[in-house]
Amino acid sequence: MGAMQSRSTPSGPRPENRRDTTTAGGANREMPPELGSDAVGVFEGRTFMLSNSGGDVRADSIGGLVHDDTRYLSRWELTIDGAAPLVLSASTVDAYSAAFFLANAEIPGLKANRVGVRRERFVGDGMCERITVQYFGVEPVFICLRLDVGADFADLFEIKRSGPSRLPDIRRTHRPDGSALRFSYQKARWSAVSSVEAEPHADRVEGDSLVWNLDLTRGQTWSCELRVLLNCQGSDYRPVNRTFGEAHDPGADDPAWRWRANKPHLSADSELLSNVYHKSATDLVSMRIAKDIRGERVVLLAAGMPWFLTIFGRDTLITAYQSITCGPDVARGALVTLAAHQGTTVDNFSDEEPGKIFHEFRSGELTQLGIKPYGPCFGSADTTQLWLILLSEYWRWTGDDALVQRLRPNAEAALRWIDDFGDRDGDGYVEYGTSSPEGMRNQCWRDSPDGVQFADSTLPTLPVATCEIQGYTYDAKIRTAELADGPLADPALARRLRAEAADLRERFNRDYWLPTRGGYYAIGLDAEKRPIDSITSNMGHLLWSGIVPPDRAEAVARQLMSDEMFSGWGVRTLSTEDVGYNPIGYHLGTVWPHDNSIIAAGLARYGYRDEANRIAMAMLEAAAHFEYRLPEAFSGYDRSLGRRPVPYPTACNPQAWASGAPLLFLRTMLGLDVSDGTAATDPRIPEGLGSIRLTGVTVHDARHTVEATGSRSTG
Repeated sequence: MGAMQSRSTPSGPRPENRRDTTTAGGANREMPPELGSDAVGVFEGRTFMLSNSGGDVRADSIGGLVHDDTRYLSRWELTIDGAAPLVLSASTVDAYSAAFFLANAEIPGLKANRVGVRRERFVGDGMCERITVQYFGVEPVFICLRLDVGADFADLFEIKRSGPSRLPDIRRTHRPDGSALRFSYQKARWSAVSSVEAEPHADRVEGDSLVWNLDLTRGQTWSCELRVLLNCQGSDYRPVNRTFGEAHDPGADDPAWRWRANKPHLSADSELLSNVYHKSATDLVSMRIAKDIRGERVVLLAAGMPWFLTIFGRDTLITAYQSITCGPDVARGALVTLAAHQGTTVDNFSDEEPGKIFHEFRSGELTQLGIKPYGPCFGSADTTQLWLILLSEYWRWTGDDALVQRLRPNAEAALRWIDDFGDRDGDGYVEYGTSSPEGMRNQCWRDSPDGVQFADSTLPTLPVATCEIQGYTYDAKIRTAELADGPLADPALARRLRAEAADLRERFNRDYWLPTRGGYYAIGLDAEKRPIDSITSNMGHLLWSGIVPPDRAEAVARQLMSDEMFSGWGVRTLSTEDVGYNPIGYHLGTVWPHDNSIIAAGLARYGYRDEANRIAMAMLEAAAHFEYRLPEAFSGYDRSLGRRPVPYPTACNPQAWASGAPLLFLRTMLGLDVSDGTAATDPRIPEGLGSIRLTGVTVHDARHTVEATGSRSTG
């Protein structure tokens, strides 16, 4: 083993944790009264707009226009003679657009529902909004249409938890002719500008409001277009004029456009499967982020809407793996981008260590000025292994020797991190325990503060070595050995990695296996190397990694599909028999689609195809109750208790690895894999799905068509 560093768990305030319900970046995503449960959100890339059902953002709400972790609009309120319009209908049209149908409330001299108002909203590098007013009354009427605007430039971490007001430092340079409002803010090296342009110009500007005086006769229509332009750190962002159903087309040279255009087309007898597949693919395209990395334009995926439209190492890597059948571009983008920000030094504030792949990247003021450790944050113990796994998977599907050879220094640094820093005490296992006062207690995928616990609900002492991280480590070494035999041309490295993987597998199955309760794997080992004895879904990740001996796979499959673990809609994160079980606990009994997609792939790997299909079908049927979009998680209540899955109240929707789950389910049902540059299928299609045809699957630059019915396939 290499050099090791001792760590201690910090005391004091609870950390900023995107899964912690107590923090601004955490799982507490409830909409406050200012927005309501029927809030409408639209997004594209790094930009989102969140409003109430009338299209308004009221001051002091969590709504607004956010780009790159900064809120550029904190108020956006439309009134008619001082009264908010009545909401008739509101919905998203595409991920990046929404339509609001409104009518006037009763006001002096004007009965309700005489003035119809339509708001058409489009986001992407800013926002466009068209407001159309039509009068249906008999007598001519004079109304005052007012748009109240505000920009507080809050950091994303402050939007849901009050921070210092920037209002005294915000400069207003509104145009008196009513053509534009402009808000600007600067602190040290951080700057941001919001500009609102109006056509036709407002009749007057009052404070931060645009006001139009409208004389309307029966049937008369009036329209206005508003454009919100952004400037972040000197870079201008201008929205593109769009109509509904019209996605922005940057051209065939853009990797995001190429990935969208080249994704396979699914034809299926099952309308359910088709709807879920196409919804997932559409959402993933909307969450794409294009970046320039050392002269190369790449595309990768953000984690989720609304608060996570940024790069999360774990989420981005797993989603790229799930969606590899849709083309290799997002996998390549993830590999290149994460490698460019790989750890090079020891920094306790951000948990950075040499060779480590980061957990989360933010771009807001608090990060840029060093107040928050997200530029990037390295608070995860599994992203480094997942990066190696994706590198292998990308190579299997593309045969891109050149990229593997180019990233060899990064791969070698990742392997060194696993052995030197990941294994903190020299016992051969990768443990975690933050050294940052802003760090997360749990640095596995179950990263809420109580996400890892004993069966009696007590929390383990840190550092902790969770089971699936050891599985990922095993798989990463096996896969990197394959690369060493291939494009890296280093047989000595291949032999060493296979020997280390075999040793890890033997020790793991000795130390993590618990013969009680029918036999199962502990979720982890605590600081005293005691098995953390709760029964969790993480066991399915072990099947996916291949670290489970065949003679124990049956026991694992039985545990996962037991009544205590399988809700009827999917595998729960925690057994109902454990004290901490809570069907609406974030990692304590909820059902996560991405988790289930990995479990199903693992079951299929060991030959449990019917069990894998049972999970896949349950997930597809659940998606039908969420408008064919799988959310981040839903509650773990048993299916027998109702006809539909119970939503988890604060789930991201959409979330990248939830949207990627149906793609991996489809691959698992098709038994689609690549070996030596050749695509092969071993289908086991559930009877209820009929025939499936997937056209345009790219393997080594050749496009293939896969057709399957039951256990028969062609392609």
